[in-house]
Amino acid sequence: MKKKWMKRMISASVTAAMLVGSMSAAMVAQAEEEFDWRAYEGTTIEIQMVQHTASEAMVKKLEEFEELTGIHVEYSITPESSYFDKVSTSLASGSGSPDLFMSGAYQLWDYSAAGYVEDLSTYLNDPSMLMPDYDYDDFVQSAVDALKWSGVPGEPVGSGAQLGLPLAFEVYVMAYNTRAFEQVGVEVPKTIDELLEVSEKLQGWNGENSYGVAVRGARDWGTIHPAYMSWFAQFGAKDFVVEDDQLVSQVNSEEAVAMTEFFVDLVKRGGTPSWSKYTWYDCGVDLGTGNAAICIDADNNPVHQNWEGASEEAGNIAFAPMPKVTADCPQTSNYWTWSIAMNSASKNKGAAWYYIMYFTSKDYAKFATTEANVLDPCRTSVWESPEFEELMACQPGYIDAFNATIDNTTILFTPQPYFFETTTEWAATLQDIVAGEYDSVQEGLDTLKETMDEAVSDIDLSLY
Repeated sequence: MKKKWMKRMISASVTAAMLVGSMSAAMVAQAEEEFDWRAYEGTTIEIQMVQHTASEAMVKKLEEFEELTGIHVEYSITPESSYFDKVSTSLASGSGSPDLFMSGAYQLWDYSAAGYVEDLSTYLNDPSMLMPDYDYDDFVQSAVDALKWSGVPGEPVGSGAQLGLPLAFEVYVMAYNTRAFEQVGVEVPKTIDELLEVSEKLQGWNGENSYGVAVRGARDWGTIHPAYMSWFAQFGAKDFVVEDDQLVSQVNSEEAVAMTEFFVDLVKRGGTPSWSKYTWYDCGVDLGTGNAAICIDADNNPVHQNWEGASEEAGNIAFAPMPKVTADCPQTSNYWTWSIAMNSASKNKGAAWYYIMYFTSKDYAKFATTEANVLDPCRTSVWESPEFEELMACQPGYIDAFNATIDNTTILFTPQPYFFETTTEWAATLQDIVAGEYDSVQEGLDTLKETMDEAVSDIDLSLY
């Protein structure tokens, strides 16, 4: 029986709502003139990082940061499979270690509800704590909004405390093997009906183990948040709604059932028999080896397979927006953001903020993207730079697919502190539906609704 969950985080006061851009010109000028990179010289800070190109890029610039600031940085890098367990244990200790940690937005809902996350609005709204030309407004707006939350379950992201600042993010698109499409004689699908037909025709396109479309299927939360959740929203389905001060699951609605029936059909007609084991990594690798003709996943995933010499099919991979439910519906996508956040118990908050500021700055973002393969860039100035355009010239359709998608991209889940419990159960139910363990999709989702309602039953919104 889980302990009753009560509100442990109030949305950070008025400062969380203040606009960074509201500082007067005089205040900004004074801050730039007086800014002291050596203000925390001699301080040692600790950061926990996940194994990722974003962490590798930071490590490459640590010596430069230490020379600039006099701040010493101790770091650890942990594979994602065990990373969040490590962070959770460290934060729960209350020791203040680590000062900083990498996180996704979903994890920050849990950590902030427990009071573990510093609101970065405090620093963003203090002119004396901002480096010259930090330029908060240069961030891709949806990337920073994805990391804001009021702390009230059921309220969407985009307002409230700034729980972290982005290092990299991803939207969900379709990558495809141009050689496979030419060989089989199919066109790039623009709707899900076309996708079903095309992926079925591509089965066996490159030999016995090759297949049409790779999507995630492993028994964990990561299966639900990319392609599945993006289509889920396009169908008009919702995971939760608020009724009588309670979160109520809607995963068995008419729209949710129709979407899941489509997804199951896609897996069976165009997918791999090994779908239930597939993660981010497997989807990308299968596209690169020529096993999969299509990969519907994070836009940055196939990029790593398409650099010259990176895989057998490098040079044959192109990008397009995810096929839509109907031709005239919005190009909707869910969102994932790797961010850097501060431990609210840190004893070195000033130095920790300097680290965040440096490693989310415009200059660093440009380096991380153009020289260290950190995608997608979180700064608009990077997207608009000729260096980035030149870099991505060998990734046909990547920028166009992003531009077609980003305006309707946000976190589509309902924020709540049992996100991982409910989405992991969701993935398990999806596996069972595909395996035929329910008589119908409706039966499986009815059972899932009961489980999800129980998981969030101790959240009483009248307390907020």
